[in-house]
Amino acid sequence: MKKFISTDKVLLDVDLIHRYVSTISYWGSGRTIEEVLGTIENSFCFGMYNEANEQMGFARLVTDYITFGYLMDVIIFDEYQGKGYGKELIEFIMNYDVVKKLKTIALKTKDAHGLYEKFDFKKIGNSELWMANDKVKLL
Repeated sequence: MKKFISTDKVLLDVDLIHRYVSTISYWGSGRTIEEVLGTIENSFCFGMYNEANEQMGFARLVTDYITFGYLMDVIIFDEYQGKGYGKELIEFIMNYDVVKKLKTIALKTKDAHGLYEKFDFKKIGNSELWMANDKVKLL
């Protein structure tokens, strides 16, 4: 399947993202459309699309563009799951110039530790959820 990933927010299917985040995800239950619009407006976003420009996936990064980024709302929509697209999306994000420059990228996940470990994310302390890809070693 031919696909592409873009940071152009105009291409995002906000209704699809809202529907998934607010009704399917375990992390955003009940999030309103206004809240989803706000998160998109205030984040650096990535959309994955098929050849018909239908959205296959989404992720956003809250960042200062210098030292820190918080990866959030990583989604591969149901009909595209299990085909390696999540790995492709994270690989694209981690190799994107803005992201490569960051010293620390953090995220929370309940069920995708194995995916993120492939990109040098490690659990933070005893947390079951928090992970970070940290290029700065303070200890």
